[in-house]
Amino acid sequence: MRNCVSINLKKNEIVIKLNEEATQTELVTALTKKLTELKKLYKDDKTPIVVTGKILKNKEIEEIQKLIKSKIEVEIDFDMPKGLGLHSIKRTFEKEIAISETKFHRGSLRSGQKIESEGSLVVIGDVNSGAEVIASDNIIILGALRGLAHAGAKGNKQAIIAAGLVDTVQIRIANVVKEIDRDEEPMHKQAYVSVIDDKIIIE
Repeated sequence: MRNCVSINLKKNEIVIKLNEEATQTELVTALTKKLTELKKLYKDDKTPIVVTGKILKNKEIEEIQKLIKSKIEVEIDFDMPKGLGLHSIKRTFEKEIAISETKFHRGSLRSGQKIESEGSLVVIGDVNSGAEVIASDNIIILGALRGLAHAGAKGNKQAIIAAGLVDTVQIRIANVVKEIDRDEEPMHKQAYVSVIDDKIIIE
């Protein structure tokens, strides 16, 4: 892929922009070549590097950071959402979620407890009122969902939420939020939640 990586030299920093459509392998290959050229510009000057563009997972950030450090010993900042909450979404993107890293939590979550996952999240138990579960990809709850569930939290509208029972007042996928009126909408058993035409549908 052409233009996987672009480098912009600014007065106080060097901006490395990663193409959102490029794979990690393509980015690493292109960046290795670009860094060889960039290193020639560095002498005594230690202008910091800012990496922006594609939203990366933690292990991808670590790989790119290690690559840059191996070529140029300089301060590196990644300008992208670090939290998983709704407030940190900067753009909506779609990706393949059939295969994703999965975090398992055994036991129910009480009020005040919160779990976040960079991939998918499986809760073997209930998510009680006042508890939160947030994942970049899918959320599967084998018990009852009474607290807050936010799937696709970095903007992935293809993510889904599944629960043995949905008895909550609000549910989120990416930047789409559904408020549930308990008086008007019944509790959903063996529920499957997804986004269709920018609306959350509970089946």
